[in-house]
Amino acid sequence: MQPTRKQTLGKESLPLLAGAAVGVGGIGAVLALADIGSPIRAPFTLFFLLVAPGAALAAALRNLDPLSRAVIAAAGAVVVELLVSQGMLALHMWSVRGGVGVVTVVSATLFLLPLARRAYSHDGSHDSGRDGSHDGSRDAERQAP
Repeated sequence: MQPTRKQTLGKESLPLLAGAAVGVGGIGAVLALADIGSPIRAPFTLFFLLVAPGAALAAALRNLDPLSRAVIAAAGAVVVELLVSQGMLALHMWSVRGGVGVVTVVSATLFLLPLARRAYSHDGSHDSGRDGSHDGSRDAERQAP
């Protein structure tokens, strides 16, 4: 059975929606970090604060099915927001710009962790021990019929 035109159009528009979401979130972050007064600052910044950590967590959870990944990413985004705000309040360093900056750094770190893990797993350095010695156990497993 071939996909209908509506299903094909839905799949083709996902990159467009993702690009629009990144644009809206980026505008919100820039407006908050630059302290620019605008009527779109609050909704765009709120969108960024909710979507950036969620998207970063969703990228890190690729092994899960889509529904589980969405639920865990949404819950994780709320947890990131709460931890950042609680930490800033506990240290008496609350500021909107600081909060947006910290969430940006945390989200970027969460987003880059899977990339670093993949790069590490492809360079072959995980075959050796901590002292750099090679025990050959993986080679024996690869050569076994």
